[in-house]
Amino acid sequence: MSPRRVAVVTGAIMLSLFLASMESTVVATGMPTIVSQMGGLEYYSWVFSAYMLTSTTTVPLYGKLSDLYGRRPIYAAAMALFLIGSVLCGLSQSMVQLIAARAVQGVGAGGLLPLAFIIIGDMFSLEQRARMQGLFSGVWGVSSVVGPLLGGFLVDQVSWHWIFYINIVPGLLAGILVWRAWVDRPRDNTTRPSVDYAGSALLTAGVVVLLLGLFELGTPIGWGLLAGAVLSFALLSWVERRAADPVLPLSLFRDRLFVVACAHGVLAGWAMFGSTAYVPLFVQAVLGTSATAAGATLTPLLIAWVVSSIIGSRLLLKMGYRTLAVIGMVLLTSGSFLMSRIGAGSSQLSLAIGLALMGTGMGLSIPAFLIAVQSTVPRRTLGTATSTLQFSRSIGGVLGVSVMGMVLSVRLAENLRAVGLDPASVSINTLLDPIAQASASTSLDTTLRAALASAMQGVFLLAFIASVIGLVATALAPAGRIAQLAERRSQTAEEPVVQPVTTLE
Repeated sequence: MSPRRVAVVTGAIMLSLFLASMESTVVATGMPTIVSQMGGLEYYSWVFSAYMLTSTTTVPLYGKLSDLYGRRPIYAAAMALFLIGSVLCGLSQSMVQLIAARAVQGVGAGGLLPLAFIIIGDMFSLEQRARMQGLFSGVWGVSSVVGPLLGGFLVDQVSWHWIFYINIVPGLLAGILVWRAWVDRPRDNTTRPSVDYAGSALLTAGVVVLLLGLFELGTPIGWGLLAGAVLSFALLSWVERRAADPVLPLSLFRDRLFVVACAHGVLAGWAMFGSTAYVPLFVQAVLGTSATAAGATLTPLLIAWVVSSIIGSRLLLKMGYRTLAVIGMVLLTSGSFLMSRIGAGSSQLSLAIGLALMGTGMGLSIPAFLIAVQSTVPRRTLGTATSTLQFSRSIGGVLGVSVMGMVLSVRLAENLRAVGLDPASVSINTLLDPIAQASASTSLDTTLRAALASAMQGVFLLAFIASVIGLVATALAPAGRIAQLAERRSQTAEEPVVQPVTTLE
């Protein structure tokens, strides 16, 4: 590929990374307004869970499919699904329709992120990729900061539909540029890699049934669904032991570092993504601010995450990864503790401090485990191990958002009954819709805020508990430095490192 084509593809890939990473934060600031207009607070968590679930479980498949059929057609298919899902989200007339559309959107997003890094890996050598890490982090950081602010602005000044429609033009541009500029390398059709469709299907089915079971927890249907999830995971274990190229390689779980890193991913993802999904709802409904202000509340978290991630990656050269990860988890736990103490009288400043601590903790602990795992696993399983770590964080977020949503609904109903109100006869729309709020009585408004604030406290308490368990798990990681792990792997390497054939020169 010529330098011009490389530059065009790089720009398009950065644009798709921007869209995929921005989507979650944009939607978080718009969800309270969407709920106020369409109702369905009990389905609030599923708007996030559907997206995270489909985008998480499809990640392993996209890499295999791109090996089979080439990067360009699979990237185009992923972008098409992402844009179709975005349009369907904007056209949704009910929460059920929105959840279904978010699932479609997530299927597309599940391909954009891994394919972006696969294409970058094909174009650049290892040294060039290392020099470009700052650019990748910058794109992710800018999207994380812009997302909440843009989402709040669109909701307040235009319409919530546009938090989805805004993806269309940039997405089409990125897809067209990659299609025209990218040239797939010749593939060896005689040794095609196998795709673990059975494992992917069982993994997806197990997670979906588990979430449905948690949503119906305490009912006969719920217990039946949980039993079905256990059966699905048991079958998954049986299939993966016999798969030629398993989507979830069980052999990696014999390594103590990898197991601890995955446990950290699940618990930290639960605490972080579960909290950020409900902060905008708290800020708008309890504190009575606008969607733009709710988006701004998340900004300290995202800035702290990006900055601490850059600093933490440098500190790994001078200190043990476990030490850095433990420091990060202490900060995450401290921030989640502050979040669990919020109430109706809390200020946005107190929220910002707690969220900034949580973001700093994630920025320090995630790179520590990611680089440690990448430095110790065999090179032939490097991509699989990396995607599994990403999967652990995402599935932790899915579980966190879903369980916390269930707790929110139950506790809110209990709080309303405790003050003599029928949960079916009142709606929190008066706290989210300015028109409804203007016509509501002051006493009812105050009662609803207090009930919701108390329910939200229970939600953030779950995040604190998850972070405490995550801190304990992190402390169980084996000690060592990244350089020692990399040297140990090089001494036991079974195969040479294959560098990409395409460079900037």
